Amino acid sequence: MKQAIDFLTKKDKIFKTIKDTYGIPTIPFRPQGFETLVLLILEQQVSIDSAKATYNKLKLQIKDFIPQNVLQFSDEDFRTCGVSRQKIKYIKCLAEAILEKSIDLDSLALKPAEKVREELIKIKGIGNWTIDIYLMFSLQKEDIIPLGDIAVVNTMKELLDIHTREEMENYAQKWQPYRSMATYFLWHHYLRKRNRCVIY
Repeated sequence: MKQAIDFLTKKDKIFKTIKDTYGIPTIPFRPQGFETLVLLILEQQVSIDSAKATYNKLKLQIKDFIPQNVLQFSDEDFRTCGVSRQKIKYIKCLAEAILEKSIDLDSLALKPAEKVREELIKIKGIGNWTIDIYLMFSLQKEDIIPLGDIAVVNTMKELLDIHTREEMENYAQKWQPYRSMATYFLWHHYLRKRNRCVIY
C-alpha cells in the first residue's frame, strides 16, 4: 500500500493534493465468491447504500445464500425484496453458471485479471464494471481502472480536464502498475468533497 501511494504521489500531483487535503483513501475488501458478485449485480446503476439494503433483505429471506437456494427463490419473492426483473435474471444466470460448472469462482484468484475478465464476461448481466470491482475488492488486483464508474469519470474530468474515455485510458497508463490505488484516491476525493462516507 505504502509503495503504491508513494509511487502515485510522486508520479502525479493530483494524488499528492488529494492526500494532503483528505488523507489516505480506504482500501475496500470483500470476500471472494457468489455473494459478493450478487451484491455487485445489485449495485449496478444504483447507490451502494440502496443495493446493500436490498441485499440485506435477500439475506434475511434466503438463510443459506448459495446458488441452489437462490434459484429456488421465486421471482415474486425477489421483487418483494426490491430486486428488478432484469437483475433477478442476472443473479439467476450467475447461479446457474456456477451449478453447471461453466465457471469456477474459486479458481479465479489464481488467474491473471484478463483471464478472469474473459470468464466472467460470458455470464449475462456481468459486465466490465462489475468485473473491475470484483478484481479490485475481492481479488485485490493492483492495476485496474474502472472507466465505467461514474465517480471515477467525473473526478478525472474535474481534476484533469479530460473528457473522453480514450483520453482517460491513455492518461491512466502513467499510473501503472497501481491503477487500483489511483481509483481509490479518485473515489476518496469524490466522496470527501461531497461530505459523503461509503462503507464498501
